Amino acid sequence: MAAVVVVGAQWGDEAKGKVVDLLAERADVVVRYAGGSNAGHTVAVGDMVLKLHLIPSGILNARACCVISDGVVVDPTVLLREIAELRDRGVSTANLKVSPYAHVVLPYHKEIDRLEEERKGTGKIGTTMQGVGPAYEDKAKRIGIRIGDLVDPERLRERLDAVLPDKNFLLTQFYRSTPLDEDAIQAEYADYGRQLRPFVDDTARLVYDAVARGERVLFEGAQGTMLDIDYGTYPYVTSSHPVAGGACLGTGVGPKAIDTVIGVCKAYTTRVGEGAFPTEQLNETGEYIRERGQEYGTTTGRPRRVGWIDVVGLRYTAQVNGLDFLAITVLDVLAGLPEVKICTAYRLRGQVIEDFPVDRRLLAEVEPVYENIPGWDEDISRITRYDDLPRQVKQYVDRIQQLVGVPVALLGVGKRRDQTVLLEEDLFGVGRTRQPLLV
Repeated sequence: MAAVVVVGAQWGDEAKGKVVDLLAERADVVVRYAGGSNAGHTVAVGDMVLKLHLIPSGILNARACCVISDGVVVDPTVLLREIAELRDRGVSTANLKVSPYAHVVLPYHKEIDRLEEERKGTGKIGTTMQGVGPAYEDKAKRIGIRIGDLVDPERLRERLDAVLPDKNFLLTQFYRSTPLDEDAIQAEYADYGRQLRPFVDDTARLVYDAVARGERVLFEGAQGTMLDIDYGTYPYVTSSHPVAGGACLGTGVGPKAIDTVIGVCKAYTTRVGEGAFPTEQLNETGEYIRERGQEYGTTTGRPRRVGWIDVVGLRYTAQVNGLDFLAITVLDVLAGLPEVKICTAYRLRGQVIEDFPVDRRLLAEVEPVYENIPGWDEDISRITRYDDLPRQVKQYVDRIQQLVGVPVALLGVGKRRDQTVLLEEDLFGVGRTRQPLLV
């Protein structure tokens, strides 16, 4: 068995796409298991830079079957645009499969998302307004339209007849907006269904069979653990389960199938949207990191909030995901700083705490307790061996894994696939019996 789950260990945007792309070179199946087009993955291979929102990052491996599974909500406009962009760049999408049970993001979802954020004003969540939350809401209310409905024009009409009158009532009577035209939606989305029909398959069975055959299956998470609807910093969260358990919920594969869980984190921390952020740096240091790391959202382009790495949060992430390894990305961005800081604990009302607060509201009150590590000036973006890294970089990495209690499997020292330092050569061949790599 060789099933690996890659999860975001912070608030998303941890460069999971690069890690997945790297592992996907050896994968037989790559599965996107949750989220929607509100999540963006940037993959850089040579001079090619791909920004994907729905298609799994493993699409560059022509040998791997790439699956958009049941737990994803699919905006057909985004998916078809990505398919076209990939084909224009000479990347085949013949290996792409989409679950008939994945729910569809429709125009009223995006409109309600936008209007609701505007209505809340300063109390807004900070969504990307891609309609993902309202689509998951309809899924939970059992009124959603799924890919299996989209590819059948008659069923699509039946589902729109049942749902759209209530949506238009909400739009006109509550939000004081304009109603949507059902005939126009039917015509547009029936055409999307026609284009997507060749990709639709029984993905739950496909993934199950691959696991049963002992193939290398890679489960790709979206967003990050701190945005999980149950385990994140509620209410400033997404509407799905980015945690490792979501790989089972979103694909139909049982938990015994999972062999290894890798948590991806940046060498610092970023966050998009509203909510508490204990290590945020609203100063020159934060601006320096933002500009060097080009920390702007893949989906929205808005600047990300930037702060020091927070191991209190990472320990919590390790707990709820059962992490076997960490992958630390964008280490190169920190070059040039006189020192780098690690948040080792919080100070809350005069007391030092080392655990993530159960009451998430307290995150707005905590003060980070920092440990300082000497910085480095060297350009590490061309280094591929751990032993060749500057002493200060190794000190920083070692201290993070000691504090989190999870060994580091790989380091990202640049955006491209080849700008990686591997500390474990084959992550598909390891499991929970492996010993820590450096400590």
